Amino acid sequence: MTINLVDGLKWYMVFLFSTTLHEAAHAWTALKLGDDTAYRGGQVTLDPTPHIKREPLGMVAVPILSYFLGGWMIGWASTPYNPQWALHNPRRSAWMSLAGPGANLLLVLLAALAIRMGMVFHVFEAPARIGFSRVTVSGASDIFIFLAKMLSILFSLNLLLCTFNLMPLPPLDGSGLILFFTGSASSEKYLSFMRHPTLNYVGLMIAWRMFDVIYPPVHLFAVNVLYPGMGYR
Repeated sequence: MTINLVDGLKWYMVFLFSTTLHEAAHAWTALKLGDDTAYRGGQVTLDPTPHIKREPLGMVAVPILSYFLGGWMIGWASTPYNPQWALHNPRRSAWMSLAGPGANLLLVLLAALAIRMGMVFHVFEAPARIGFSRVTVSGASDIFIFLAKMLSILFSLNLLLCTFNLMPLPPLDGSGLILFFTGSASSEKYLSFMRHPTLNYVGLMIAWRMFDVIYPPVHLFAVNVLYPGMGYR
């Protein structure tokens, strides 16, 4: 497999921005809802530095290594919060959990809007064949070819981050959804159960296996919504 270092830089720029926004959204939402733990840790920011300092392995080493090994990037980050705040405010905790995937969904929509606007001005077009980093293409100048690749990665990677994190398995954000429907006593038991390290490991393994089945049709559906009538399969 041939590794393109320029494409790797594009991937990393999108990954770093998307992951930083995801974590900053968690931190900002927690702050607004009464928990300043992440704020005091410097997490309410789009500067990736504090996020990298907290998770250098997930934000730098693993993404770069995964690109060289597989041609695409995976990684992780995290946002600190006060467990006691979550116990006493389960619904607020659920909103905090949803904020990260919500930020990624916003980036998907913004990428889609930019692609459609580019089509209006005839600088982007629907590709004959779609892929993770080929959601739109350009036959215009080099700058638009560059932007088409960046927007394709932005669209697909954030759709992946949103979809993966909404899976209702620990330690993913989707596991917090049940807190919308539980009382205080049930929430305390649930949160304590979900923090078990072994359960988190098992949850990640199950999610990773399931995601290979879930994401391709989600991506295909999203691209067909982006290009009505194209009928990609």
